[in-house]
Amino acid sequence: MAESSTSALLEGTVLDLATDVVSALRSGDHVRAGTVPTRPEPLARAAVRVLGADTLLPSVLLPLPPDPALLALFEQAVAAHPPGADAAPTVVWSHWAMNRTLRGIAEGATGGDGREPDADWLDDASWQLLTHQLAVLAPLAVPGADCAVARAARRRPVDVARGFVRAVRRRDWQQAAGAGRWLTLLDGVPDTLGLAAGLDFVELMGGENPRVALQLEAARLMNVPTGVLR
Repeated sequence: MAESSTSALLEGTVLDLATDVVSALRSGDHVRAGTVPTRPEPLARAAVRVLGADTLLPSVLLPLPPDPALLALFEQAVAAHPPGADAAPTVVWSHWAMNRTLRGIAEGATGGDGREPDADWLDDASWQLLTHQLAVLAPLAVPGADCAVARAARRRPVDVARGFVRAVRRRDWQQAAGAGRWLTLLDGVPDTLGLAAGLDFVELMGGENPRVALQLEAARLMNVPTGVLR
């Protein structure tokens, strides 16, 4: 029962944090961009780890200066939870993305040594697995930021498009939104996909979930064609 209660509290904190990020992206309000979850510090730190680099996305896309308190919490989350030797590749890459974000927006932050983890597993991944992994690593999908995961996505735009359609059909709105965010940055996406209409549909069906809305708002800010997402 206690474990279930803690899990529910963490999920609620993650959704609250995602809601604040969405508000900042939509309004361009630097005050809203600095909201720190009003939860015990370990829980707040864990929520930042779940949301990853997207916690500071307003300072990457708009840009907005990060609130010092939120930035400190972000740095603590990075320092307190380094991936272990047996961590999944997505966990390792999420940690790397958080370090990259720190190096990009925090003056004097070291943010790790900058060396990229291995991403070879994506080259042989099925299009279904590729889309799933890219959706998990959606915080890496930001304009002008190159890395091995982004290069893997760029080599397989048709597969990512197939994965987007599959996620929509399965009503997996979070995966669809994450894949759609990547597709806004890729060349060679089939015109027949109808990405603009597809993202509108994902917003209509799943946009009430703050984590879905975060991905859609990121896509909107990354030069999605006029008319998409309002």
